[in-house]
Amino acid sequence: MVIKNQILYLGSKIDLIYKDADSFEDLPLEKCMQVHSLCFYNGKIVIGFDGNKKHLVLIGGGREPGETLGQTLVREIKEESNMRVIKYWPVGSQYVVQEDTYQIRYCCLVEPYGPFVFDPDGDITRIQMINPKEFSKYFDWGDIGDRLVERSLDLINR
Repeated sequence: MVIKNQILYLGSKIDLIYKDADSFEDLPLEKCMQVHSLCFYNGKIVIGFDGNKKHLVLIGGGREPGETLGQTLVREIKEESNMRVIKYWPVGSQYVVQEDTYQIRYCCLVEPYGPFVFDPDGDITRIQMINPKEFSKYFDWGDIGDRLVERSLDLINR
């Protein structure tokens, strides 16, 4: 499935092209700058509160030099939620036209190492669990957000 959308971000119009993906091998790794996931624990989605931007976000972040997409996913989830990835699946990629970059989207099953204390980067100040059916109460991502949740639930329930 392909979804085209335009959003307003920090006062600028951003064109997005989302595509479902079963792998990311066809994407140029050097243009895959961000990796985020819909993390599921006990049937709920784990989300973070970004204390700098003052809003809720999916767990994830930027790829470091030399990292694979999977390594970025596992590192970011541990840093931002103190959770271990049990299993993960590709969901889709979001091409940001104006930046000529890709944002990678996974879904995964996670479990806590222990309680969340802090994010080493200081971005995420707390985490919370939400019902997947209430995703749109927390994120206004339109058709792309709806597709991310729908596809993620399908993948983890297979």
